[in-house]
Amino acid sequence: MIRIGIVGCGRILAAHLRGYRLLREAGVDDFQITALCARREEDALGYVKRGEGPPQRRAVSDIAGDPLAIADEYLSDFQPGVEVAVYTDYERMIAEGPIDAVNDFTIHSLHHRVADAAFARGKHLMSQKPLAVTMEAARRMCERAEAAGVTFGVFENARFRSDVRHAAWALGDEGPAGPMQMAYMGYIGAWWAPDRIVAETPWRHVLAEAGGIALDLGPHFFDMLRHIGGAEMRAVTARTAVVEPVRYLIRDGRRVEPCECDADDTFHASFINERGASGVVLGSWAGHGSPTVIGEGPTYYGTRGRVCGDALHLDGEAEPRSLSALYAAEAPAHLQARHFPLGLTDDFAIAQLDWLDAIRNRTQPECSGREGLLDLACSYAVVESAHAGREIAVADVLSGAVRDYQRPIDERFGLL
Repeated sequence: MIRIGIVGCGRILAAHLRGYRLLREAGVDDFQITALCARREEDALGYVKRGEGPPQRRAVSDIAGDPLAIADEYLSDFQPGVEVAVYTDYERMIAEGPIDAVNDFTIHSLHHRVADAAFARGKHLMSQKPLAVTMEAARRMCERAEAAGVTFGVFENARFRSDVRHAAWALGDEGPAGPMQMAYMGYIGAWWAPDRIVAETPWRHVLAEAGGIALDLGPHFFDMLRHIGGAEMRAVTARTAVVEPVRYLIRDGRRVEPCECDADDTFHASFINERGASGVVLGSWAGHGSPTVIGEGPTYYGTRGRVCGDALHLDGEAEPRSLSALYAAEAPAHLQARHFPLGLTDDFAIAQLDWLDAIRNRTQPECSGREGLLDLACSYAVVESAHAGREIAVADVLSGAVRDYQRPIDERFGLL
């Protein structure tokens, strides 16, 4: 039995609990969540047992597809009768709690600290993306996990989504669309626009806390591009901006509690990967009026066709095909079983199963700490490029040769 302690009981926890519930419903029964830790005890108690304890905080989003729109999930729904210890000090939970492994759902700036505590006690860990507050913090996390001999995963759910799995197959060397040559993805004004505080978490807009959209959403975008493109990123050229220097909470239709912002709410980046594929990634939490989204979702061009949303346009064919239907009909059975184990399609559940399987097998998950490190390097290449006003090699960010944007953050957290 894998006993899991969760650190951080914010609004995203409901989406993670739903994923675990779906695993239990699929027959995965060798794990239990045995401890919760939150700064305020009532935040943890609200998730323990349906019909008891303080009320959960309301869902912070009503955006379709946003995990922050999920609410009303309780541990008792899928593990009735399991005793759950509640803590307000994560170090105490890790040292004394009835746990073998830790899920860290805290803010960026706590990830390396939670990791230090977990690895010192020999606990397996799954951290949230982005992996850490800076590259130096992330490198130390990976090195200490390896020294401790534990399983270290990063919760990066994007690559486990059905559309990403389908696109990775279609744009593989043997896939119908052929290897990726170009990619375009991003949006303006689709989420939290024009000036809402993202997820009602003001720290996301503070540079010193490693806030900003490039570091928050960049890991998702670059993980997809690395996974689908089948190669590491070589270089990034980017611009960032703070379009809305003041943001607000919305209460009863009114803007309240203004938050001053110095971390980017907008970025535009071009990239090239090690196989020569290039493209553009952009994102903005700003934008008045109506939103703009590239294509029907991310758009990829391969050597034999184009993938956009569920549409696969192949050379020489007048009409597009359904990518999901073609995948179901033609993708190898062993690949489909690996992509969607136990018939699961929920990306949170599959990401959690990936980590649990690695613990059982004493290996590293598909989304390992080292994978998270690479995603973070690509994302930091965006803000380092904007800061320097030039193209940045991702390898230089990965090695620490380029860290000017990060230096004040490193100094603040004692990482120099």
